[in-house]
Amino acid sequence: MSEAFAAKGLFISFEGIDGSGKSTQARLLADHLRAHGRDVVLTREPGGSPGAEEIRALVLQGEPDRWSAETELLLFTAARRDHLERTIRPALAAGKVVICDRFADSTRMYQGLSRGDLRQAVDDLHTLMIGVEPDLTILIDMDPAKGLSRALARKTVEERFEDFGEELQAKMRAGFLALATEFADRFTVIDGGRSIDDVAKDVINTVTFRT
Repeated sequence: MSEAFAAKGLFISFEGIDGSGKSTQARLLADHLRAHGRDVVLTREPGGSPGAEEIRALVLQGEPDRWSAETELLLFTAARRDHLERTIRPALAAGKVVICDRFADSTRMYQGLSRGDLRQAVDDLHTLMIGVEPDLTILIDMDPAKGLSRALARKTVEERFEDFGEELQAKMRAGFLALATEFADRFTVIDGGRSIDDVAKDVINTVTFRT
């Protein structure tokens, strides 16, 4: 890691469809960086602060049609703003590495593309209320059917989006890959269909190379 990044902090996000293994890879990267002396904050979205965690329960539980895409967008933006104020900005200002399981790119996909045609509204709200992008975004790419099978096998109460089915996951995958092209300066795509260890090696190499 460069001294410049150590001084100002580093913001890394993980993205991918449900069941892609991104949460596991975010945790493994955090463990690796801590073992090499970095001060790491491992967080998630929606959530990552007390207020945002309360919103998480609202948006990830219940029936699939509980909220419209427009309402979801407002809820996710409110959660992200609180997360940014209370967790992300203070950690970066202290020179820490922030590893976030999902960030604004997930909103660009779920509410901006796959759940509605709201991409411009997502970007406008992001510019107005968030105004921050990760330094590096790692996209764990996964076959939609395999990812959905993995996600449903977890059998948690937070399965509202998984309940939309494989069609949504396929749209999400295509959308994420399109984002990786749109924001090529910060995205790296890694094949998540391999062993956990092989994926983790690529993640670590990517972070080392990009920083």
